[in-house]
Amino acid sequence: MEDKQQEIWEQLKEVRDPEFGKSIMERELVDEVVVEGSKARVRYHLTVPFCPKPFALHIGQEIREKALQVEGITAVEVIVQEHTQTDEINEELKG
Repeated sequence: MEDKQQEIWEQLKEVRDPEFGKSIMERELVDEVVVEGSKARVRYHLTVPFCPKPFALHIGQEIREKALQVEGITAVEVIVQEHTQTDEINEELKG
């Protein structure tokens, strides 16, 4: 299980913050990666709580895509935290 967590952390280095162009890992925006069987959960936050919603969604979707590239991971729950539109963004990320 720890191997898959580490692989996801590595994959997330490729996700870029669209506003600044740096990796979300460099910017320390990923708060948690949990793997349970074939499912992963990734919690992240943004540089500011009022970051534009399209940026928040873009990052969340990229997180999902990169995590799904890890062999054996078939589902990824992506959760944004500490944003002024947390509920709306998380609802869209579920879809």
